[in-house]
Amino acid sequence: MTTPTDRHRIFVTGGTGYVGARLIPLLLERGHDVTALVRESSSKKVPAGCRVVVGDPLDAGTFADSVRGRDTLVQLIGVPKPSPWKGAQFRAIDGPSAMAAVRAAASTGVNHFVYVSVARPAPIMRDYIAVRRDCEEAIGRAGLVATILRPWYILGPEHWWPLALAPIYRLLEQLPGTREAAMRLGLITIREMLAALRWSIEHPPVTTRLIEVPEIRRLGRSEA
Repeated sequence: MTTPTDRHRIFVTGGTGYVGARLIPLLLERGHDVTALVRESSSKKVPAGCRVVVGDPLDAGTFADSVRGRDTLVQLIGVPKPSPWKGAQFRAIDGPSAMAAVRAAASTGVNHFVYVSVARPAPIMRDYIAVRRDCEEAIGRAGLVATILRPWYILGPEHWWPLALAPIYRLLEQLPGTREAAMRLGLITIREMLAALRWSIEHPPVTTRLIEVPEIRRLGRSEA
């Protein structure tokens, strides 16, 4: 549990998604004050103890007032199970929702913006990376202090199939010519991702920082 001085006031978008639905209970257990932005249809999916704001994640005007007074905004909205053929969805959902969150954070004086981006380069996910890169640049232009996490694939319930590639990853990580790319595009677990997010929220930076796959793994081990 946190002490009163360590308690953060956190606004989460995407709180009923794959990562958000697991992160919010963890933050509540740690004693943080958490508010989740949801659509009306998802309002009953938010864990008990979490404040609920009903709004349109693509329109900052519907939720910016509720961000005021929060010290941290965690942007988690994204198309489920990203694939190379979902480029139009990335541009319609991932991009606009992040831009709306950036506008809301910048206009209300949020101290710390936490954004889950993606590892790069990886040509097969060109559209996904392009949208996330644009959002990272928007964070910088807005002058926000941010933690930008860049996972590749997050292993967890209903997301285990890449485990079949684990032996190949281990081999590539040992070879000098492929080690750097294999580490940057390595697989992480949902537990490691949640640990990295929790640590990021509880240790806000002074200037914007990037957390890549090797650091996500390290935080997953150290925060376990």
